[in-house]
Amino acid sequence: MKLMKHWMLWSALAGCMLSASAQNNPPPDGPPPGPPPEAVAACKGKAEGDKVQFAGHHGDTVSGVCHKHGDVIGAMPEGGPPPPPPR
Repeated sequence: MKLMKHWMLWSALAGCMLSASAQNNPPPDGPPPGPPPEAVAACKGKAEGDKVQFAGHHGDTVSGVCHKHGDVIGAMPEGGPPPPPPR
C-alpha cells in the first residue's frame, strides 16, 4: 500500500511538471512580428537596400539596411536582428 501511495505521488508531481513546462513555451500564434516602428520610420521614402541609421530601443544608434518585410519596408540591423530582450 505504501508503494502505491509513493507511485501516485510521483505520478502527480511528474504531471504537474510536464504541464508547467508546456505552459512556458507556447507555440507561436500566427506570423512573426514585423520590424519595430523605429526601423520602419528610418526607411520611409527609402528603397530596399538603402543604408540607414536609427535609434534603438536603448537609445543607441543602430546601422541597418532597408529590407522588405511583406508589404512594409523596415531596417534590419547590420549583422542580423538584435538578440531578444532579457526576461
